[in-house]
Amino acid sequence: MEKLINDYLEYLKIEKNRSPRTIDNYLRYLKIFLKVTKVKKPTDINQEVIKKFRIYLYDKNLKPKTYGYALIVIRNFLKFLVKRGYQTLNPELIELPKFYQREILILTDEELNRLLNAPSGKTLKEKRDKAILETLFSTGLRLNELVNLNKEQINFKDREIIVKGKGGKIRVVFLSDEALKAIKEYLNQRQDINEALFVNLKKEPQRLTPRAVEKIIKFWSKKAGIVKKVTPHLLRHQFATTLLKNGADLRSVQALLGHANLSTTQIYTHLTRQDLKEIHRKFLKR
Repeated sequence: MEKLINDYLEYLKIEKNRSPRTIDNYLRYLKIFLKVTKVKKPTDINQEVIKKFRIYLYDKNLKPKTYGYALIVIRNFLKFLVKRGYQTLNPELIELPKFYQREILILTDEELNRLLNAPSGKTLKEKRDKAILETLFSTGLRLNELVNLNKEQINFKDREIIVKGKGGKIRVVFLSDEALKAIKEYLNQRQDINEALFVNLKKEPQRLTPRAVEKIIKFWSKKAGIVKKVTPHLLRHQFATTLLKNGADLRSVQALLGHANLSTTQIYTHLTRQDLKEIHRKFLKR
């Protein structure tokens, strides 16, 4: 089983182009599955084994999302085994729990403006950080997509970037006036020849890591006096909800975010419904 798991992780890395973080998460849950169930071969996996794993997860008092994610990992692993011709439990027999609609944190317009304008100095660090914030909000890029960007990917004439997202899927994202200006000013001040768009400020610059970007955003949100937990993914949420609130259709937002399924994009609609509620309250009077 351990060899099959290693084969599966290689498949995720090479054929599915999954991020290192996703692969680490899959490995963790698969190791737990083997430890709890003690299965030795694919044919050992049956409904009783899955039930045993479910009970283990339930006893850990996990959040519904985490509980469901662990089962998705096992189901996807079984799909891989079936695809490779191994005899095992039909993955479709693993029922997933109904997820509670997750609460999405977003900033107010005033908080967003404070954050985006926080790095306003003339140093290379502030120019870089300003470009990072404006790019995240303008494009809705995932964190890994952002840190993997190279300078040559920026099409200044057409104001767009071609990115490779989850599963190696290619999509085009677009730059606002503010993002385009911020990137230009940042690159004009760069002296190095590193191909990466966003780099650290060491003597020999290297591509920024996801963790470094998270720290940068945390630093400027604190400087801006924002008490909410601001992350790169929050700016992706902000991008999507801003588009929807301003009248963009769900399918277009789905394409811009790079979501494979429309249902993933629909998590943002409850935020726009709040706006509709206010409109209803304001204008429906007797």
